[in-house]
Amino acid sequence: MDVSKIGFIGIGNMGWPMAANLVKAGFAVTVSDAVPGRADKFVAEAGGTAAAGPAEAVRGAEVIITILPTSKQVAEVAAQIAPVLAAGSVLVDMTSGAPGRTREIAAILAERGVAVVDCPVSGGVPRAKSGELAIMAGGEEAVLDRVDPVLRAMGTSIHRCGGVGAGQAMKALNNLVSAGGFLIGIEALLIGQRFGLDPALMVDVLNASTGMNNSTQKKFKQYVLSRRFDSGFGLDLMVKDLSIALEVGRETGTPTPFSALCRELSASASALLGPGQDHTALAQLSEKLAGEALGGGNRAGAG
Repeated sequence: MDVSKIGFIGIGNMGWPMAANLVKAGFAVTVSDAVPGRADKFVAEAGGTAAAGPAEAVRGAEVIITILPTSKQVAEVAAQIAPVLAAGSVLVDMTSGAPGRTREIAAILAERGVAVVDCPVSGGVPRAKSGELAIMAGGEEAVLDRVDPVLRAMGTSIHRCGGVGAGQAMKALNNLVSAGGFLIGIEALLIGQRFGLDPALMVDVLNASTGMNNSTQKKFKQYVLSRRFDSGFGLDLMVKDLSIALEVGRETGTPTPFSALCRELSASASALLGPGQDHTALAQLSEKLAGEALGGGNRAGAG
């Protein structure tokens, strides 16, 4: 498939740099976003073409990319754009969505001759900017072959996980593992600090030992001990992904006691801290339970 035109819907924290990399790779990219003026701002800074809405963005496009907060929004957009999608085009949903809902969308669009693949990403904003995302793909092999050049303009690690929905299932399970490592790591740092260990030193030791994980390497010093809490991935989105992982667990009849605890702790933190929080602010729930903030031994009240 010789892709010349891409319709890109959703230029938020992740979508913006991903679309920018497609422009840099030489694709003709038309962008649309629900936030007024954002598409025009993107064009001014990164290039491409701005569209007034999703239908205008995808008209004549061989590949349509959606990266939105939830599958509900993807379904709404799919309903809007379906009448103008060309038969033979491909919808690449890069949303961290619900596999079951994506399969429903795929079945509806298949009646119009439009293929769907799900390709959620991991790596955060830094790797979205550098074009080094890990992409988890679900869909027919032949369709994934057709869109491979597009995916490789945004990511360096593309994993084909199975049929439609498999990429999103894998993404949710990846974030489940990430959340589990984050939560247990924060508790370990709090225990160590109360014992008299320096949390920053603990992170160094963990990174040289078997306790090393993504959070010890890329989150604890950078976003928790620094008190920045601004990694670029929202706590509400983490709760959504954990909920999807548990849904997959229920559908497969898999016991998930620890997964359920991770989800409930994350949801509790979101309710406690309020909207707009970064997922690394999840550490503040453990701090409040302990009555102590990491770094400097400051007390963190339970209120």
